[in-house]
Amino acid sequence: MDGVRGVNATVDGPKRGSWPRPHAACQRVVESDRTRAYTGKMIDCEADPNARIRLDLGEITHVTLNRPAQANALDWQMGEELEAAVSRIRASPGVRVVVLRGAGQHFCSGGDFAFIEENTRLGRAEVAARMLRFYQMYLSVLELEVPTLAVVQGSAIGAGLCLALACDLRIGSTLARLGLNFVRVGLHPGMGASALLPHVVGATRATELLMTGQAVSGERGASLGLLGEAIAPELLAAAAERTASSVASGAPLALRATVETLRAPLRRRLAEALPREAACQAADFGTRDVRLAIEAFRSKQVPVFLGR
Repeated sequence: MDGVRGVNATVDGPKRGSWPRPHAACQRVVESDRTRAYTGKMIDCEADPNARIRLDLGEITHVTLNRPAQANALDWQMGEELEAAVSRIRASPGVRVVVLRGAGQHFCSGGDFAFIEENTRLGRAEVAARMLRFYQMYLSVLELEVPTLAVVQGSAIGAGLCLALACDLRIGSTLARLGLNFVRVGLHPGMGASALLPHVVGATRATELLMTGQAVSGERGASLGLLGEAIAPELLAAAAERTASSVASGAPLALRATVETLRAPLRRRLAEALPREAACQAADFGTRDVRLAIEAFRSKQVPVFLGR
């Protein structure tokens, strides 16, 4: 692991409020409405049907991961667009709560396969920096000053589950499939998993889930604390709106202060965890085990790891 420590030393951890500016294409979306008065109406800020993120601004703001054909897999463009959406929400003072969900049948299947494969062709130091930036874009949801609620249907796997865990509240379908399968694809946990999971479910449960890489049902996830509540699929949307409305009815200033108080310990843990995760994943991307996992994915087989 000496090589991992060497890379780790070259990667700076994220600093709150210091995220790089969004991609230029998304920046136009962020800045175009900053001088407009907030009306409280729901506004579809993305007319482009190919947008990776859809944002409906309002007192209850809705953010939707919009790659349903790919089970909302996380790629670089989606990360940039999510970060831009976060900036726009932060510039809208009337927002009381943010609801995050996935379009289609799934919340999020994890990291995009093409992005993962590309990392195997890059140098370790470049991958470490790249992964840290990737985490920062998606974990920008922690920069929202209002409560966040993830609505989990279908699969929430790997980095996708991490995104849900970064939200303050989670509600999901009894039929949801939740898992952190990093070790099953030859990778060290990433996207803050090593800090987010213990923060949510405690060290013992987190260790079991991370080391086995096994997925659990939404019902089981609720019993473990991954979800606050597991709801029948046909009732999930209505239950999510009730929860969001209940949160939005609270005193705004007190809620914002509570959000910051509850997130403060997690921020400290993430500041240490993210550079370590990025460095370890960068080392793993150069291994034969990850290449075996990619080959197994293509052939729809279970990989047999060699430890090299």
